[in-house]
Amino acid sequence: MMAGHGGRASGSVGGPARHIPVLLAPVLAELKPAPGERHLDGTFGAGGYTRAILDAGASVIALDRDPTAIAGGAAMQAEYGERLRLVSSRFSALDAVAEEEGFAPLDGVVLDIGVSSMQIDEADRGFSFQKDGPLDMRMGGQGPSAADAVNRLKAGDLARVLSFLGEERQAGRIARAIEARRAEKPFETTLDLAAAVGRVVGRKPGDRIDPATRTFQALRIYVNDELGELARALIAAERVLKPGGRLVVVTFHSLEDRIVKRFLRERSTPPSGSRHLPDVATRPLSFASRNKAIEASESEAAENPRARSAKLRSAIRTDAAPLGDADPLAFADLPSLVSLSQVGA
Repeated sequence: MMAGHGGRASGSVGGPARHIPVLLAPVLAELKPAPGERHLDGTFGAGGYTRAILDAGASVIALDRDPTAIAGGAAMQAEYGERLRLVSSRFSALDAVAEEEGFAPLDGVVLDIGVSSMQIDEADRGFSFQKDGPLDMRMGGQGPSAADAVNRLKAGDLARVLSFLGEERQAGRIARAIEARRAEKPFETTLDLAAAVGRVVGRKPGDRIDPATRTFQALRIYVNDELGELARALIAAERVLKPGGRLVVVTFHSLEDRIVKRFLRERSTPPSGSRHLPDVATRPLSFASRNKAIEASESEAAENPRARSAKLRSAIRTDAAPLGDADPLAFADLPSLVSLSQVGA
């Protein structure tokens, strides 16, 4: 699904990947970091964006929900000193973190969305269907795991997760097969689940996509609440960016891009009216947005295949007040993560 900010990877697949920041040049062109400015990197990963922003002379506060990513940035912290602050946090809390660190208001916020290649490369994190490991997939190591979802959700709830978050056409068949198999033995490992899904979906000769790809994608997005985190992060960025501040978001999947596109459209486009109806009350717009997403060049896609699905959207903060906590996406009726720990316990 998602590829590379400082090494963020494409989907729950296996195999080592070089940590190549995706769309780095366009990100910097839109973010425009300058000496004396304060920027927030909400998805530190291997630090590719953060380092480039620091090298442009700006100061950075970098967040990551994975404590191992923050620990891995110790050498960079020592290199750049006070201009870099590393914080273990979800990026949905980026406004609160910036305030607590005395870093607000911000000149720029950059986000790229997804799981990092470092996490995928570590079998014991449970993201990869090509490496055997515990069925975990939690980026921060807290809350219900993918095993909890697979073994405890009702078949109908599981099918909704796979269909909406994985866009899996055979979600119902997969969910019923999982329900039948787990009655005999619960799922504990990644390869066990991948094999079960493969038996349902099958694989035609020449297929480049593993049959388990969409199922693993859906489970990862679900247990990490990735779409909800993105929506809340956009609203948080709106609150903490100063007038003229830049918001840059790199996505790798239509679900994510839809959230960003809708958020920016609602906050940068005047409501349309009709000559047959009373005038629509105008509201101050909180962002000025680009009209079209930026995609990877042919040369970058050839060098880094994980950049092929990347889309960059950016906007500049106006001096209007934030428009509030309106949901940037009408989410499907998915089972609650909060109650998952008790389901079937």
